Amino acid sequence: MTESNHKTVLTGGCQCGAIRFAVSKVPPKVSICHCRMCQKASGAPFASLADIEHEHFTWTRGKPASFQSSSIAERDFCSSCGTPLTYRLIGGPRIEIMTGAFDRPDLVIPTRQYGTESRLGWVVGIANLPSQTTQQNYGPEKMATIVSHQHPDHD
Repeated sequence: MTESNHKTVLTGGCQCGAIRFAVSKVPPKVSICHCRMCQKASGAPFASLADIEHEHFTWTRGKPASFQSSSIAERDFCSSCGTPLTYRLIGGPRIEIMTGAFDRPDLVIPTRQYGTESRLGWVVGIANLPSQTTQQNYGPEKMATIVSHQHPDHD
């Protein structure tokens, strides 16, 4: 992607800021995958992925490390902080970006689910669990002492 041909629509990157990316088109497909491989790769009960053509995606800072997670796919991640970043079919025309890696993950909303044979039974009820904000959990005094080393959600 070159800036002269494509306008940046969304940006994102890893937790430490060593790796940054931009997309020039709103991803047309955003999904959740519950398969066991996505659970392991994300370290979470499911992965949320935004699918886009390679021509609308570019790394704007650094280059990620990759792991061939199967005979057909590779997963990119930051070798400095470990943030999972993408899933891509080897030689395929598209890349799937972990939605949590976007600076504005609220703008990439899943519309479908895959790998539901591995969906954990408790996932469907999480919206009904008791909840509180981070401030409520730690309290204002503790929050005032926390210094984040995370890259901000912008460049």
